Amino acid sequence: MRAVWLTEFGGPEVLVARDTPDPEPGPGQALIEVAHAGITFIETQFRATGTGPFRLAPPLILGNGVGGVVVAVGDGVDPGLVGTRVVSGTGGSGGYASRAAVDADGVYPVPDGLALDTATALLADGRTATMLVRTAEPKPGERVLVEAAAGGVGTLLVQLAKAAGAHVVAAAGGARKLDLARALGADEAVDYRSPGWPDRAGSVDVVFDGVGGEVGRAAFELLPRGGRMLRFGLASGSWTSVTEEEAAARGVTLVRSTPTQEELRDCTRSALAEAAAGRLRPVIGQRFGLEQAADAHAAIESRATVGKTLLEVAG
Repeated sequence: MRAVWLTEFGGPEVLVARDTPDPEPGPGQALIEVAHAGITFIETQFRATGTGPFRLAPPLILGNGVGGVVVAVGDGVDPGLVGTRVVSGTGGSGGYASRAAVDADGVYPVPDGLALDTATALLADGRTATMLVRTAEPKPGERVLVEAAAGGVGTLLVQLAKAAGAHVVAAAGGARKLDLARALGADEAVDYRSPGWPDRAGSVDVVFDGVGGEVGRAAFELLPRGGRMLRFGLASGSWTSVTEEEAAARGVTLVRSTPTQEELRDCTRSALAEAAAGRLRPVIGQRFGLEQAADAHAAIESRATVGKTLLEVAG
């Protein structure tokens, strides 16, 4: 099979495609013929510096989310799973490849009528966005600020917060991204690269902070007493620096979510079901061939992408 290897930590050029032996499904595993592999911003950070949630070291095949068809199973797995369209996490490695062996307990059958690429785009981002909205519980009429509103998670947060009845203020960088947020249902859109953007955003009740840094700090200042802030990303390169003491002094809650594994699974199933019902649409903004994984990472890091970036994987 073909696979993209992280040869060392560094720039996108350290991602190298090469022929690799097919993995074999071990006990409790399923082997997926991969059609699509998702790329996350966290993976670009891990590739560059080795930081992030993955306790891994090169050389390894990068990639944490795939969609495809089960072609074989290991001992202890229902053979009826073979032939099923599924999406699955990989645990942090093995996704940028023609085939991936994953824990069978972690696969999600793709609902009938839902395209496999759509399901793949929802695997990580749909789970995250659903969890964030369930945690924040935006109420009808509340003003909700979504940072990085044109990103993979942000585009879904705009839709889910709007569906909850909130007044959605989208914050993104550049006219193209603002237009996308409006098309997804945002009531207002502000360019956080422009001076004075917080004044145009105005007071908000909830902040979904996917940027961090100075943008996240400015968003925090927009929250009145009773406001809630959820920090889920650091597109700027650093988390928003706000202490519990600062938040308490303003009467603001820094909401942290500690979901169980079953709650995370339920969020994933919910996102897939909402998409199958036509109520949630991930934006697949760009697609790259498996051999162009380095180009995909470079595009994400340049801030040139919108929505989700997928690798189109040839078998």
